[in-house]
Amino acid sequence: MSKHAPPVEAANDRAAYGAENSRRVYVRSFGCQMNVYDSQRMADVAGMDGYRETDDIAEADLVILNTCHIRERASEKIYSELGKIRELKDARAAAGRETTLVVAGCVAQAEGREMLRRQPAVDLVVGPQNYHRLPGLLLAARSGGVVDTEFPLEDKFDHLPAASQEAARARGVSAFVTVQEGCDKFCSFCVVPYTRGAETSRPVAKVLAEIESLARAGASEITLLGQNVNGYHGEGRDGGPASLADLLTLASRIPGVLRLRYSTSHPLDMTEDLIRAHAELPALAPHLHLPVQSGSDRILAAMNRRHSVRDYLDVIARARRARPDMAFSSDFIVGFPGETDADFEATLALVREVGFASAYAFKYSSRPGTPAADAEEQVEPAVKAARLAVLQALLDSQRQAFNRATVGRRLGVVFDRRGRHQGQFIGRTAYMQSVHADVNPSRLGALTEVEILGVKPNSLAGRVVAHPS
Repeated sequence: MSKHAPPVEAANDRAAYGAENSRRVYVRSFGCQMNVYDSQRMADVAGMDGYRETDDIAEADLVILNTCHIRERASEKIYSELGKIRELKDARAAAGRETTLVVAGCVAQAEGREMLRRQPAVDLVVGPQNYHRLPGLLLAARSGGVVDTEFPLEDKFDHLPAASQEAARARGVSAFVTVQEGCDKFCSFCVVPYTRGAETSRPVAKVLAEIESLARAGASEITLLGQNVNGYHGEGRDGGPASLADLLTLASRIPGVLRLRYSTSHPLDMTEDLIRAHAELPALAPHLHLPVQSGSDRILAAMNRRHSVRDYLDVIARARRARPDMAFSSDFIVGFPGETDADFEATLALVREVGFASAYAFKYSSRPGTPAADAEEQVEPAVKAARLAVLQALLDSQRQAFNRATVGRRLGVVFDRRGRHQGQFIGRTAYMQSVHADVNPSRLGALTEVEILGVKPNSLAGRVVAHPS
């Protein structure tokens, strides 16, 4: 049986524990963009309990590892990291400095109490739906290891403090906002339904309030996040369900929001109103990350993707009709159980037909507890590796071709950080391309027109030509 924490509202107990401003919290995020968002919110919760963020783990009184369980050996990588932190924790203890070690996120959800058994240096294991309880959990952990991985009845977002304007400004002009969590698709290779739970969507009003707060702090590029973000169905202003297109329309009207993105989408949920939003909302980037995973209908069926290659290509065609300058990125899995040479060739054919601006490709990795983990006809590791190399070479050639095609064009860039050289800043185009140029620092966060002069291996070189209002 897991120990449970006292309520978050136990303010007196927390004060006794010590909410002095000298305490530091170090948060390291692994995996997806949603984990980055969750890590920021955990830092906000810790901040309400007297902790200030630090980038130096050696000075941290509270260390939080926010973990990802998508890839193979994710757990082992975390245990390796925990071994290093245990040594740091022991060294700090010898110097009379206490360190609390927390493992959060999807590995925590999957491993639970096993994590305390394998690494006694861990004080708290908390799942991705429970980190709003962090102050109370930390109090309970002072009496021994605590595990909280049950799916709560309450919505964590109702209990999370808003990020302070100071913290939001420090995080930069590009911000993530989670609008939807969980997934009901149950792809046969994926652990998300088991670690994140069923699909839930935040109310429109609460999402807009968070975006407005970020915009006041200087964030001008907002990415709406969800495991199945285009399945968003949060409560609208009229009390009925709102679509992602509805939410994007309202978000685009918030002063200071210059660019909107959303990720990650499922092909089955690319509705007509969402495709139309790309044509009608100037702030919505003409870029769509739409995972397909395979170009073989037989493998897609085995993956329980519930769409065909033709369905996927139809979405691409409809999006291009609505927005001719639309660019696409995707995810691919090679070596799924039973994948033949013909199935793999079908994937290559789909890639050639679509032409991607960028994409991510991975070897299939068995995730315990998923249907595919028990499938027969597992593909040999050497075959997976060979196929992955071929696919990545094709995808990289398409990425480079897309980048070369932008040379001479003028693209809107939101600059968000300094480059290596004096006067140089780095930003991103609407297509997620990294661009460096000499820019007046006052342009940070502004949408700036840049002429693309050349292509580097992983970025574009540009020259500022105009400052749109």
